[in-house]
Amino acid sequence: MTKFELESDTKIYFGTGITEQALDAEKERFAGKTMIVTTGGSLITTGHLDRLKNILERIAGKGNILLYNTISRNPRLSEVKQAADIAGSENVKTIVGFGGGSALDAAKAVAAGAVGADLEKCLLEGVEPPKETLPIMAIPTTAGTGSELSRAAIISSPQHHLKAGIRGRYIVPKVAIVDPVYTWTVPVRTTMETGFDVLAHAIESYIAVKANLFSEMLSERAVRYVGESLRILLRDINHHEAREKMSYASMIMGWNLANVGTGLPHRLQYPIGAATDTSHAAGLIALYPSWIEQEYEVSEHKISEIFNWLELPTADTAGHAAESFREFLRKLGVFRTLSELGVRYDQVDTMTGEVSGNLSNDPLARKEGIVRIIYQNAVHEE
Repeated sequence: MTKFELESDTKIYFGTGITEQALDAEKERFAGKTMIVTTGGSLITTGHLDRLKNILERIAGKGNILLYNTISRNPRLSEVKQAADIAGSENVKTIVGFGGGSALDAAKAVAAGAVGADLEKCLLEGVEPPKETLPIMAIPTTAGTGSELSRAAIISSPQHHLKAGIRGRYIVPKVAIVDPVYTWTVPVRTTMETGFDVLAHAIESYIAVKANLFSEMLSERAVRYVGESLRILLRDINHHEAREKMSYASMIMGWNLANVGTGLPHRLQYPIGAATDTSHAAGLIALYPSWIEQEYEVSEHKISEIFNWLELPTADTAGHAAESFREFLRKLGVFRTLSELGVRYDQVDTMTGEVSGNLSNDPLARKEGIVRIIYQNAVHEE
C-alpha cells in the first residue's frame, strides 16, 4: 500500500453563516492591531467588507483594525510591498485575507513582508518566508483557489514580466473561515470560472505523481461535487446547497494543493497571466483541452475515471477526450482559446521559456517539448 504523510497547520471553521461565531472563538488573535487585506470591489458594494470590519472592531476595538483594499485581481508585488510596509510600521500582529484567491495570496505575502522578508527575493529567487511571518487568517469569498489551506501566494510583477509563487510552510494560514454565504452574491460567469479552478486542482492532483490514497479520495469527491454543482448553478444561481458543496470542494482541494500539488496547466498559466493580465481560471480553461489531449496518452485510465465522475461521454481516443472536455467548458459558458485571451502564436516561444518551477509532478512532463506543444495547440483551439 502507498506510503504518505498527512499534515495541516490550519484550524478550519466551515459552515454557512459561521463567520462571526468563528471570529469570536478566535478573539485572542486580535489582541494587537489587525490588517484586513482585500480587493474591495464587490465586497464593498455587497456590504460584506463593512460587516467583517464591524465584527473585528467589536472584538478588537476600532483603532486596532486597518484596511488595505486595493489588491488587483492578479496581486502585484508593488501592492503587497506597500501593504507590508504599512503593516510593519503600524506594528500589526495579525493579517486577515478576505476575498478570492487574489486577496488571500496577497495577505500571505503581506504577512511575510511585514516582518522584514525581502518579497522580491521570495518571488524571484524562491527564498522561503521566515518563521516570524505574521499569523494569517483566511476568509475566502469565492469557491475557487483553496488558498486558505495552501502553501503558496501567487504574485505578479509587471516590472519583471513575471507571475510566480512565493512558497513556504510559514505562509499557510493559521485559521481558515470557509463561509459559503459569501459566494451567494458571486455572478454566474465568475462562479463558473472560479469553480473550474477547483476542478483543475482536483484533476491535476488526482493525476499527480505525488498523489496518494487519501488525496485521490479527496480529488474524486471534489470532481463529483464540482461537476454536479456547476450544472445546478447554471440553472439556479441561488442554489445554496450547491454553493456549499463548491466551497467544500474548494477547501479540500486546498489541502491537496499543500500536500500533493498540481500539474502542467498551473505552471503554464503563469506566463499567460503575466502576458495578458487575465484571470488564473481563464488561462487554465484555455489550456485544458490541449493538455487533456496530451495527458490522455500517458494517464488514460485516470482521465477516463475523471470523465466518468463528471458524467462526460467515454473517450476512446485522445482527440475525443479533448473535444468532449472542450464541449463541457462550452456548456459552462467559459471556454476561450489562448488567442481569444490575447496570446499570439509568435509569443509561444517566449512563454515556453518563461515556464518555471518543478514540472515533474505531472506524468506528462517527461515528453520532449510538451510545454510548447500544449501552448501551440491551445492558441488555435476551435
